Amino acid sequence: MEESKQSPAIPTVYQPQDVEQKWYKFWLEHGYFSHKINPEGEPFCIVMPPPNVTGQLHMGHALDNTLQDVLTRWRRMQGRRTLWLPGTDHAGIATQAKVEEALAKEGISKYDIGREAFLEKTWEWKHRYHDRIVEQMHMMGSSCDWELERFTLDEGCSRAVREAFVELYNKGLIYRGSYIVNWCSHCQTTISDIEVEHTERDGHLWHLRYPYTDGSGYVVVATTRPETLLGDTAVAVHPEDERYTDKIGKTVLLPVMNREIPIIADEYVDREFGTGAVKITPAHDPNDFEIGLRHKLEQIAVIGKDGKMNENAGKYAGMDMLECRAKLVEEFRELGLLEDITDLSHSVGECYRCHTVVEPLVSPQWFVKMEPLAEPAIKAVLDGETRFVPSRFTKTYTNWLENIRDWCISRQLWWGHRIPVWYCQDCGEVICQVEDPTVCPKCGGSHLEQDPDVLDTWFSSGLWPFSTLGWPDDTELLKTFYPTNVLVTGYDIIFFWVARMMFSAMEQMKQNPFSDVFIHGLVRDAQGRKMSKSLGNGIDPLEIIDQYGADSLRFTLVTGISPGNDMRFQQERLEGARNFMNKLWNATRFALMNLQDYQADAYPLELTLADKWLLTRLARVSADADANLEKYELGEALRAIYDFAWDEFCDWYVELAKLRLYKGTPEQKHTAQTVLATVLRGILELLHPFAPFITEELWQQLPHEGDSIMLVKYPNGQGATLYEAEEKQMQTVMDLIRAIRNMRAEMNVPTGKKAPVIISAGEELLSQMQEAESYIKMLAAAESIEFVSPDSPVPDKAAKAHVRGVDAYLPLAGLIDLDKEIARIEKEIANTENELKRLAGKLSNQGFLAKAPADVVEKERAKEGEYQTKLASLREHLELFK
Repeated sequence: MEESKQSPAIPTVYQPQDVEQKWYKFWLEHGYFSHKINPEGEPFCIVMPPPNVTGQLHMGHALDNTLQDVLTRWRRMQGRRTLWLPGTDHAGIATQAKVEEALAKEGISKYDIGREAFLEKTWEWKHRYHDRIVEQMHMMGSSCDWELERFTLDEGCSRAVREAFVELYNKGLIYRGSYIVNWCSHCQTTISDIEVEHTERDGHLWHLRYPYTDGSGYVVVATTRPETLLGDTAVAVHPEDERYTDKIGKTVLLPVMNREIPIIADEYVDREFGTGAVKITPAHDPNDFEIGLRHKLEQIAVIGKDGKMNENAGKYAGMDMLECRAKLVEEFRELGLLEDITDLSHSVGECYRCHTVVEPLVSPQWFVKMEPLAEPAIKAVLDGETRFVPSRFTKTYTNWLENIRDWCISRQLWWGHRIPVWYCQDCGEVICQVEDPTVCPKCGGSHLEQDPDVLDTWFSSGLWPFSTLGWPDDTELLKTFYPTNVLVTGYDIIFFWVARMMFSAMEQMKQNPFSDVFIHGLVRDAQGRKMSKSLGNGIDPLEIIDQYGADSLRFTLVTGISPGNDMRFQQERLEGARNFMNKLWNATRFALMNLQDYQADAYPLELTLADKWLLTRLARVSADADANLEKYELGEALRAIYDFAWDEFCDWYVELAKLRLYKGTPEQKHTAQTVLATVLRGILELLHPFAPFITEELWQQLPHEGDSIMLVKYPNGQGATLYEAEEKQMQTVMDLIRAIRNMRAEMNVPTGKKAPVIISAGEELLSQMQEAESYIKMLAAAESIEFVSPDSPVPDKAAKAHVRGVDAYLPLAGLIDLDKEIARIEKEIANTENELKRLAGKLSNQGFLAKAPADVVEKERAKEGEYQTKLASLREHLELFK
């Protein structure tokens, strides 16, 4: 049994600001977040999805961090050797853009100061904003092992990136080639396919005439981008399209450019689109690029990296694309070559960072061959080595990997992992190695230039589960904690990140990076909209913490989620969470006021019906919470704890315990104190992973063993004595009390007025109800209770309720003014009948039924049903009173 403890009274009102950071500092100072805690325990590891170092905490981070912290604290309390490894991401494009914006305000561009100076500025920016986001995670209560914090550009991660790149290069899985890529003219870099967001836009389809060079007429092609025709090198038709069978092999004269181009046959062409003949521009369309490779067509780029027409566009060179389009269409009109213009809604690709329309360009880039990497990553999931929770996301993952193109990993940026490739200026040798070379291994020359590009941010993020643990070295951390146990992330980055970690790990480690992928949804506003700057509906978690406390925010986030589904963030639920914290606070204040003279083991325990019921319920709730956490049903686990704490403990047991605490014998009081302290402490321990701050504060005030609630065993109900008979008996008593309360309310018995009650049941049940007489008297406002057998005469003019084989009667004579009550009910019956007549008329009116919206009609029908139920109840009461 725990040591007794005299505790000072806690403040009357709970102020989260007085509690939260005090305990976070305490946990940090005592090293309770360290992976060295529970050294003999089974390892458990989560690597934190690294937030962008330049960002700040938003609701998505708050949810993500809360879920990870719940799982980490729970596993730590189970005795597992726990590592939640934190870190931040250098976020290539996003960070560079922020620094460039800051320099632009000073009238400086990155080119003015050069690469090295720009990188120094970016590192300064990183240091400035890193501390801010870490402090925000502290405020959320994140129990990470901060001593092992990593950064995707730190020395260890940078070495891992080079090792992985060189290994893939040496295997022929990384190659350099000219290929069609997605180019953002604003960010001035390539972006990968999954960084392109497609939006539907209203546009046009221009039908253009291309004359045959033999003068025999023309072919009509349809395009959404007339400006690209300046780079056309063919017209394609489907080989089985009978309209063009005799045209295949002929040539046409490309208008404006006066270039002769062939008509080719390719099965890719959709015979139903436009005229069935399409212009082919290999340099500006990914599908045309593939057709061009098959037919050995020339690639003529007419749009530059600045988004303007280049020198290959002839007289249109230097123009903006839209300006060129307008003038080119006009020229076709003047030449009599514009067949038609039709409206068309079509998908347009935009950069996910800046929303500039993406331009497909052919460019020399670095690529990863994906097919050989995707296969083992798919197999690991299909074989169950890694499972998605919920399982429906397995299909999302495998579909993407089964249809993946080679991954363009080079970016035309300065901030990031520079590609570890050097070009010898003397002999042209390409050198790829981990360490910076000083001489060319082929010719011995020292004129070496490193590739100027950096790697896609997701390349380093893909190595995160093992690079952070020390790979490529075989460290103790790696041996202990790899593979990690669970990845917690949103469904929006399954492609960006989850798949890349999977195939990187299967290639480098030959083992899956995590056992489970726990997918959560997005945090939306109360109307179900995505939170965004443009809508102005974003909610700053730090403002919520300042107003309500981190525990209330965490509580709201967890109770609102189910795996894989979006949640709506509603203010009233936040208020409810704060009310629960206050309820816990007040329950503990009550307990402490009644534990001042408590001495553990002072008397033998004399457990009552209520004690045995409550201890059994604690064991069952503990088992349920633990089982739900195992299934990642965090919301269900918390709901069960909440219901038990608020309803069964606070609203029932605390009230019942007052009988013994205030008027019981020393032995009775001691038992009530012991059960009160034991169960309250159990509730706090169950809640700790979800609401760490308030639970530590209150647990420290109660009699306890150990230095922190963080390190006690998480309750799971195992080994507890279950008093099943008393549990069932108490449930009947509680239902009976609720039934009597309902009768009093229905009969308009004044709240403070006590009333006699008659209880009738079979011998065994009656005996059980007699045992609980004091409970019923206290909580059902019973002046007296008469226990009778079922064959006793039914009391006259008494309300009746039947519960689990027990009948309860509430004699009304003298309790209420019967004549007055009869008059009130008769008036209410008349009003209800009038309302039903009105509704019947409305619902039989064909005009109303035809014109009113379906939901309005349904509401009126539901209202009619409610009034009919009410009328039946009123008539029943009237009959009883008469």
